[in-house]
Amino acid sequence: MDGEGSHPVERRVMTALVLGPLLRHVGERTATVWVETDRPCRVLVRAENVEAVADTFTLHGHHFALVEVGGLAPGARVPYQVELNGARVWPEEGSAFPASQLRTLDPSGTLRVSFGSCRRSPDREGKHGFDTLSALAHHLVRPDATWPDILLMVGDQVYADELDPAMREIVRARRGGHGSNIREVGIPANLSHDTPAKALVGNDTSGSTGFQEAKPSEACPDDEIADFEEYTHLYKLAWREDPAVRWLLSTVPTLTVFDDHDIRDDWNTSYAWRQQMWALPWWRDRIVGGISSYWVYQHLGNLSPEGRLADAVYAAAREVSASGGDSGKLVDEFAERADREPVTAHWSYAHEWGGTRLVVVDSRCSRLLTPDRRGMLDDEEFDWLDRQFQGDVDHLLVASSLPYLLTPAIHHAESWNEAVAEGAWGARAANVGEKIRQAADLEHWAAFERSFREVANDIVAVARGERGSAPATVAFLSGDVHYSYLARVTSPDVTSEVVQVVCSPLRNPLPSKYQWANRVACARGVGVPFRWLARMARVPRPPLRWRVTDGPWFDNAIATVELTGRDSRVRWQSPTAATELTQVSMVSLTR
Repeated sequence: MDGEGSHPVERRVMTALVLGPLLRHVGERTATVWVETDRPCRVLVRAENVEAVADTFTLHGHHFALVEVGGLAPGARVPYQVELNGARVWPEEGSAFPASQLRTLDPSGTLRVSFGSCRRSPDREGKHGFDTLSALAHHLVRPDATWPDILLMVGDQVYADELDPAMREIVRARRGGHGSNIREVGIPANLSHDTPAKALVGNDTSGSTGFQEAKPSEACPDDEIADFEEYTHLYKLAWREDPAVRWLLSTVPTLTVFDDHDIRDDWNTSYAWRQQMWALPWWRDRIVGGISSYWVYQHLGNLSPEGRLADAVYAAAREVSASGGDSGKLVDEFAERADREPVTAHWSYAHEWGGTRLVVVDSRCSRLLTPDRRGMLDDEEFDWLDRQFQGDVDHLLVASSLPYLLTPAIHHAESWNEAVAEGAWGARAANVGEKIRQAADLEHWAAFERSFREVANDIVAVARGERGSAPATVAFLSGDVHYSYLARVTSPDVTSEVVQVVCSPLRNPLPSKYQWANRVACARGVGVPFRWLARMARVPRPPLRWRVTDGPWFDNAIATVELTGRDSRVRWQSPTAATELTQVSMVSLTR
């Protein structure tokens, strides 16, 4: 107790790091560090004699910051620490991993881009095999390890529609009596992955402003994410639960793009699918929460400092927060517009590093789906992509969550299905075609035949040297299909090597019965009857011919494209134990 005449002792509450730090976009002299904190604060990143600060902005009671660190040297490997309101929170005491580093790019040397997709996390029951990202982290600790310069995650970073038991427990605890007055806090920094979900919900006693009252959600399926708040837990489980993955993401520059499971299976398959989903009473909160969470957890970190500076929504969110407000309403309105009017948002991005240009294409949210038009990209997005397809580089990398070049058999089956679903065989067959399309996930580039053809024309022009000097390689980097392979374009004759490199999954292997079917689909000659079927639906012959030359491989895996001058090769590695990566194959892309 205070004595007579004494002053009350002020209780100081330490600001905690909820998620991160994540090392996101890097250039030759800049690096971006992303964090989520449990309250508004000032974030400082210190790296030797360089430091940078940023204030958090608030979104639905959660607090985020992106710290732009400049003044670094090309190829820098600089240990860094993170401070919140002057107190160091990273690196954590007693970590088994080395200090996290800011790792800038050196365009004069070899560039290594590791990529993959489809990661289920957590997986406490061990249903999905060894986690490739965790194994990669342990591999990089070795003194002889070769590090990637960029980690590119090309979709399904989280699964919002197939919840792990850990996330289902959180959902049940949060929703409680289906709309009862429950309050929820973000996962406290001192809770381990064994903390029960009931510890994550209840009356807020921490003094944190990072909580939100749950809304009635009885209409939302129990095994799916309902809104932004539940998405925040999904990202925490994916990127924080395993210390190895958390360290990896803090020290390897990471770029991302979303795919369907980040929102929901078959997201934006067709106009009919969109009508069906928007008729559901719970869909608005889900799609708004999915897009707004993607914007803050993934998209902002994909941008260069200049790109973020030009982002009007980011600027507005920071302005609202600077005056003590919450940007939730503003970002939600943006997210709903982005879904209803794709032209109002731009998720694709491009970066150029020396002789390599990386173009990352949003093939989900930017689709053109109206009663009378269907495209993988809306008109503005395609115009942007067309401008990126230029030569005068050594290598053009095009990342799309969905493979541009499927196995020929599957390609022709999807193009046939699109034609039938759009009425080539009449209205009755169109209804059946739509049901098949949704049931069999027939919604890759091949199922958008006009878009496929437009991209093919651009790629051929680049590869023939009609848009500047021809690159040595034009390589599509993709995931989604839950197996890995290499396909090469064999016709028409072009100067560049045009290839499709697929790596999937990071952790979510295909059931064995589907593995057999896809092995058959990869065999030469299997595509012929499906091409005949497509011709019967009046689908024109594709402007490209290609074949699968390597694979398929069905294990969890990560691929690394290595670019040195005009040479390029790709290596696939799979985890053979929780901490071990083993090479599956290495193939030269240039000949």
